[in-house]
Amino acid sequence: MTKTILRALAGEVLPTPPIWMMRQAGRYLPEYRATRAQAGDFLSLCYNPELATEVTLQPIRRYGFDAAILFADILLLPQALGADLWFVTGEGPRLSTVTSAADFDRLKPISAIHDTLSPIYETVGRLSRSLPAETTLIGFAGAPWTVATYMIAGRGTKDQGPAHALRQEDPAVFDALIDRLTEGTIEYLSEQVKAGAEVVKLFDSWAGSLPEDAFRRYALEPARIITQELKSRFPGLPVIVFPRQAGAQYVGFHQATGADCVAVDDSVTPDWAAEHVQVSGCVQGNLASSHMVTGGEALVRETRRVVEAFRNGPHIFNLGHGITPVADPENVQLMIDTVRGG
Repeated sequence: MTKTILRALAGEVLPTPPIWMMRQAGRYLPEYRATRAQAGDFLSLCYNPELATEVTLQPIRRYGFDAAILFADILLLPQALGADLWFVTGEGPRLSTVTSAADFDRLKPISAIHDTLSPIYETVGRLSRSLPAETTLIGFAGAPWTVATYMIAGRGTKDQGPAHALRQEDPAVFDALIDRLTEGTIEYLSEQVKAGAEVVKLFDSWAGSLPEDAFRRYALEPARIITQELKSRFPGLPVIVFPRQAGAQYVGFHQATGADCVAVDDSVTPDWAAEHVQVSGCVQGNLASSHMVTGGEALVRETRRVVEAFRNGPHIFNLGHGITPVADPENVQLMIDTVRGG
């Protein structure tokens, strides 16, 4: 096994951690903005295999990251399930809502999702043939709780309030939606693996807003079900999970889910994560994405601090959240040079 990300995911401690970056194909890159303009709009870019392959490859060409992550969006699965999805410029996604049994009953069966998602699988296949031999291909999906928050509210919300309300007021509908998304995520990721994804990652961006009992039921348990089923279908498949802002509930997440790697955000310190999370397996993270904007000596210092904290265990260097559109591409290069050059 020569790919560094796969070695870290298998538990190997490497002298230099492999590195990639969440949202590494994105608006901070001028070449991405040019391709996005060519596509016309964001969803057209996601569903165009040629252009989606191009934007996935752009940060690999520019920076030589150790992994490429499929360019797509976590809300493509709800669209494939029959939700209306559109993007409002400057404001983000909008969806038709699921807040009642009647709304839920209008969703499509899981067997229908591939009609919509087949261009995504084609993109994965193109990437698996196009990437450099040393570069790992990561597929991904949103975790059921996070995807459900958008489907229930019809948009992103600061506190996920509509989803919390439905969870408490109509648990039958809420549980049915989580179950449908869990099953759909398994099928979606399975097709990505069949098309060539070597690793899959589950993004639970809003896991931290769940109180402890609900966290176990709606963040941890779906991650466990998805991970175990994928590993049953594809023995040896590495799985990365990212229950963002889980805090103390990061502890034990490896064992509870069977995931090979737990990604941690930057609300926890690297030293804490090394002591409490990395003891259980590979950790991914966790430089604050703000350093990609501000740069300078603080970026170098904090990058070294992350590398040093995690150097005694398996580690994949990454940000604690996705890179922002206002980031400076030169700061990304400085981060990479610091990780690889000491």
